[in-house]
Amino acid sequence: MDKSTRYKIFNDPIHGFITIPKGLVLRLIDHPYVQRLRRIRQLGLGYLVFPAAEHSRFSHALGALELGQRVLNNLKEKDTTISAKEYEATLIAILLHDVGHGPLSHTLEHTLIKDFNHEMMSLAIMHQLNTEFDGALDMAIAIFTNQYKKKFLNQLISSQLDLDRLDYLRRDSFFTGVSEGAVGINRILKTMRVFKGNIVIEKKGIYAVENYIISRRLMYMQVYLHKTVLSADALLRNIFHRVRHLIDSGTQLSFASNSLKYFMVEQPSAKRKLTKKMISAYTQLDDHDIYLNIKLWAQNSDRVLADLCNRFLNRSLFRTTFFDKAPSEETKEKLKTKTKEVLKQLGLPYGEDNLKYYYSFDRSYSEAYKYQNESIWILENDHAIEFSKAADTKNIIALTEPVVKHYCVHLKEINI
Repeated sequence: MDKSTRYKIFNDPIHGFITIPKGLVLRLIDHPYVQRLRRIRQLGLGYLVFPAAEHSRFSHALGALELGQRVLNNLKEKDTTISAKEYEATLIAILLHDVGHGPLSHTLEHTLIKDFNHEMMSLAIMHQLNTEFDGALDMAIAIFTNQYKKKFLNQLISSQLDLDRLDYLRRDSFFTGVSEGAVGINRILKTMRVFKGNIVIEKKGIYAVENYIISRRLMYMQVYLHKTVLSADALLRNIFHRVRHLIDSGTQLSFASNSLKYFMVEQPSAKRKLTKKMISAYTQLDDHDIYLNIKLWAQNSDRVLADLCNRFLNRSLFRTTFFDKAPSEETKEKLKTKTKEVLKQLGLPYGEDNLKYYYSFDRSYSEAYKYQNESIWILENDHAIEFSKAADTKNIIALTEPVVKHYCVHLKEINI
C-alpha cells in the first residue's frame, strides 16, 4: 500500500509540512464545525492595521495540532508513557480548543450571547461531536476539561506555556510583520518534559522561555492592543449596540443572515446552558455574516446605523486616546459636549441617545506571565523551580505586573 494514502499533508508557512494520519483526527478536520474556522480571522480586525493579517482560526488550529504532535513525540522519547489513545485524544483536544470562536474571534465574543465565553461553546461543540462520533471523543473531552488523570496533557492545551500560545505568537508575528513576536518554539518543545506529573522545562530552555514571555508582552502592546485595533473593535461593537437599540425600540431591521438575526432579536443567554438552537445558529456564523449585514445596514434609513456601518466599511475609524489614569467625570462631560458639537456640524443626529455610539471609555489589560497562579517550572538538579526565581534577569518579575491602560475612543475631529 502506498504510504502517501495513509496520511494528509498541509503546507504551512510557519511550521512547514504538517502530516496528519488518516483517521479520526482527519475526519474531525474535515467536519463543517472545524472547516468553519477557515472563515474566521485569527486576529479579528487586526487586518485593518496589519494588511497581511488575514490568517484564519483554521490555520492556527492546524499549527497547534502540529506542535502537539512534536511535543508528544518528544515526551515519549523521554520515557513518558503516552498510549496511542491518549496521543490521539490530546491531538483532538488541541485541534478543537478554539472551535467555539465566533465571527472575528474575540471582537464580538460578549456581544452575541450574554454570560458567555468561547470556551463554553468549544466544549458544547465537542460534546455534540462526541455524540456524532459515537463516544470517540470521551477521553479528549476529559483532557480538555482537566478531568483526566494525566494532568500534564491538559497543561499542553491550557497553561502559561501551552501550544495554543506558542503557535499564535509565532503565527501572528509572521503575518503582522512584527518580528518581536518570534519565539524559539522548537527549543521550548524539545526542553519540555514531565516531572512529578507536570510539564516542566529543562534548564537549558530557560532563555527560550524568557524570550517567549517578553515576546508575549510586546505582541500585546504592538498588535493585540494596538490603538487602531481598539478603535475598530469599539466601532464594530457600537454598530451592534445600535442594532439592538433599534430592535428594542420596535424598528424592523433587515438581516442578510438568519443566524445573526436570531442572536440580535432573541438575545439569548448562556447563564443556564447553551441550547441546541444556540449551538446550531452559532456554528453557522462566520465573518461573512458580519460583513454582509454591515453592507446591508450601511443603506439603512437610520442615519446613525448607516453612518457607523459606512465608517467601518471605509475604515474611517475613531481615534484612540490613552490616559495616565482613569479619566475624571469632568473629562467625560467635556468629550460628550464636543461630540455633540461635531455631530451637529456633520449633519448627524446629536440627541442624547445618539452620542454614546461616537465615543466610549474603556481600559486595556495585559499580563505576560501569571507566576502566582499558573507558574512555569524550570527543572534544575532534580528540583522544579518557579521560572521568575530561576531566571538570571530581574526584569522577569517586572513582566509579571499587569499593564492596565485607560483609554477613550472618539471622533477624530476632537482633541482631548
